[in-house]
Amino acid sequence: MEPQFLSFTTTSVGGLVNVLKNRCGISQAFDPSTGGAVPQVIEFDAIWDTGATDSVITQSVIDACGLLPVGMAQVQGVHGSSIQEVFLVNIYLPNHVAFQSVHVTKGNFPGADILIGMDIINMGDFAVTNKDGITKFSFSMPSRGHIDFVEQDNQQMVVTKQHGGSKKNRKKRHKAYGRDKHRR
Repeated sequence: MEPQFLSFTTTSVGGLVNVLKNRCGISQAFDPSTGGAVPQVIEFDAIWDTGATDSVITQSVIDACGLLPVGMAQVQGVHGSSIQEVFLVNIYLPNHVAFQSVHVTKGNFPGADILIGMDIINMGDFAVTNKDGITKFSFSMPSRGHIDFVEQDNQQMVVTKQHGGSKKNRKKRHKAYGRDKHRR
């Protein structure tokens, strides 16, 4: 049986970006397979951070979702080490990609209320591209495979060598090596 892939792509508006950001939802933790009342999902701005080990939420998320702490944890951030409250939440990414019962810590960071860390990113494949001056980032789970640009380049070189490349490129190569006269 083929795996069911869940994925989304976020596209920048207005060019390249240096912060990967989109809208994501948070709710109190629950298991949808058990039935019962579904807690309200509230959307917030989220930053994707491959340098963060775990996901983090702000006090605004805690207040809006009525979250209660389930413990404490020592966290290491850019400003040093501290003890922070831990919360159990469900996280909703775009296009119905969701994670249930995720432990997140409380933190304070500018520009968003959710920080998506490697605990979520490692659950699938994550890619960032900047073609034609537009940043896109995509996430898919489960993993589809590796992206290796060097391997792709090497495969393209093999195909080009097998076919000799285009006539125009062959002429450029011959001229570059002083062999611009055709042999008979």
